[in-house]
Amino acid sequence: MTHRQRLTVAALAAVWLVLPAAALAQKLVFVVRHAERADANSSTASTMGTDPLLSVLGEARAAKLASMLADSGIKAIFSTEYKRTQDTAKPLAAKLGLTPQSLPASDTAGLVAKIKTAHSGDVVLVVGHSNTVPAVLKAFGGPDVTVGDNEYDSLFIIVPATGAMTRIRY
Repeated sequence: MTHRQRLTVAALAAVWLVLPAAALAQKLVFVVRHAERADANSSTASTMGTDPLLSVLGEARAAKLASMLADSGIKAIFSTEYKRTQDTAKPLAAKLGLTPQSLPASDTAGLVAKIKTAHSGDVVLVVGHSNTVPAVLKAFGGPDVTVGDNEYDSLFIIVPATGAMTRIRY
C-alpha cells in the first residue's frame, strides 16, 4: 500500500469515527421561558399559590409561539411540572399532535440527558423558567445568558453540535 493510499484509508477511518457522534447531536433546540403568568395581584393568583396559570397576555404569547414554530420540525416538547410552562407548550403541542413531556424544574441534567438520548437528531422545544433557561442553554454548549424576571419574549435557538445560539424576541 502506498503512502497516499494509507493517508486515504486513515482519512476515511477518521470520518467514519466522527459521523456517528455528529449523527447523535440534536439538530436544533428551541428554548423559551414560559409566557406571562397571571398577575400576583389578581384575585385568581392568590388561590394558585406558586403554580399560577398564564395571564390573557401569556395565552396570546403561547399562541404566537405555536404559530411561529408550527413548521420548524419539532419532534418533542419538554416543560417543567408547573402549569405556566405546560400551558405555554400546549398550543404548539396541539398543533403538532405531540404530548409534552414534563420533568422537574430542578433536574436540568436529567432533561438534557433525556433529550440527548431519546431525541438525538431531532428538533426539540424546551419551556422553562428565568432561572432554568440559562442552565439548559449552557448544557447544550451555549453561552452564558441572563433572563430577566419580567422577560417573557426571548426565543433562544441553539445548535448543540456547535454551540451557536441566536436569541430573538417574539
